[in-house]
Amino acid sequence: MSDSTTLIAEAQTSEETFLRQIFVRDQMAEWSKHPLIMARAEGVHYWDIHGKRYLDALSGIYVVSVGHNNRRVIDAIRRQFDTLCFSPPMHGTNPLAVQLANLLAELTPGDLSTVKFQCGGSEVTEAAIKLARQYHRLKGSPGKYKIISRYLSWHGSTLGALSAGGLKGRKTVNEPMAPGFLHVFPPTCYRCPFGKTYPDCGITCATIVGDVIGMEDPDTVAAVMVEPIGHTGGVIDPPEEYLPLLREICDRNNVLLIFDEIITGIGRTGRMFAAETFGVVPDILCTAKGLSGGYAPLSAMICRKGIADAFWGPIAENPGFVEGHTFEGNPISCAAGIAVLREILERDLCANARVQGERLRTRFQEMARKHGVIGDIRGKGLFQAIEFVRDPATKESFPASLAFGVRVGRRALENGLLCRFDPNWIAFGPALVSTAEQIDEMAAILDRSLGEVLAQL
Repeated sequence: MSDSTTLIAEAQTSEETFLRQIFVRDQMAEWSKHPLIMARAEGVHYWDIHGKRYLDALSGIYVVSVGHNNRRVIDAIRRQFDTLCFSPPMHGTNPLAVQLANLLAELTPGDLSTVKFQCGGSEVTEAAIKLARQYHRLKGSPGKYKIISRYLSWHGSTLGALSAGGLKGRKTVNEPMAPGFLHVFPPTCYRCPFGKTYPDCGITCATIVGDVIGMEDPDTVAAVMVEPIGHTGGVIDPPEEYLPLLREICDRNNVLLIFDEIITGIGRTGRMFAAETFGVVPDILCTAKGLSGGYAPLSAMICRKGIADAFWGPIAENPGFVEGHTFEGNPISCAAGIAVLREILERDLCANARVQGERLRTRFQEMARKHGVIGDIRGKGLFQAIEFVRDPATKESFPASLAFGVRVGRRALENGLLCRFDPNWIAFGPALVSTAEQIDEMAAILDRSLGEVLAQL
């Protein structure tokens, strides 16, 4: 019996014990009715412990950027295990961290050139909040501490990141949140919270950020934090004027602009960073997920030179950036990050994301015409979503009790497709290595699953 077969057999026999011991993201009692336990993966496919194959239209969770079982990344990690597995973060760094930092500085737009490594998205967005506050303190404005972010956003699970997030379902159970966080409505053009219609809307979703800064007093606001394309609200793709307007508003009020590119970074939107896709350079850029391709925990906060310079100086006068984690700059993780970025660059996977993203949008458009329950298609590159509606003409949603998108997503899972599903929308985020044939197969399974759910109504 092979090692993999043994592992699968052991997982099957111990499944009941496993279910009693592990907590997963979904509500435990509900998940345990139909537990999903993956055993192995290859390319854009998973196999569960029962041998069932799934097409991965989600890159795990927007993480597996260069595919499962990528030998280049695995070999790089193995080589690093033989050299250095951990370096002392309190005393210095290591060659792999330096190499990866230099590579990221080359790839990020503008003068985003100073890198701080962490392990995950929550840590790095939390670090960005701290950096913004400490920066203003060092520049003589200690009163600038407030962070403006958006409703429906998700910036992580740690308390600061969670406070910046705008999802009531994830915040309410943990309240009270940390002080100093404000929220504005996101740029949901399909369902404008201001009752307006693009392009004759004056981009109120952006200009109101300036109004909020003014009403709060610019001397109290440290930063505006946004995902270039919001995820948890249903892949909120802003109008092209939105992010440039935020850039102008922040500049005018001496407020830092933070891009949470945990999902949109590392080729996801068809460019290495969504900052390039939208032509806007933030003051701080946070990235994670696809940076290490799912092979090791890794995230990075990258800031502009002028911000980094504020933390430079004699220790008696300047404490530097007061922030640290045990596994930051870990050489194993950095080896994975370098290999992932080299794979993307040498195979031009950003271009593939653009090409396959167009193909995916075409397939979604075909489904919209065929089934008549898709009201909007949003996103860029290999990060796209469809919103389900009962009537596309009126944008009327399905009843909440129906949870239509969840039904479609679960049927897709039964049919062997892994995607992101919510009551009103479904999102795809397949690996950047996905081929045209694989995109077509993913879309075909979703198409079939949607038809099967509609036939039951």
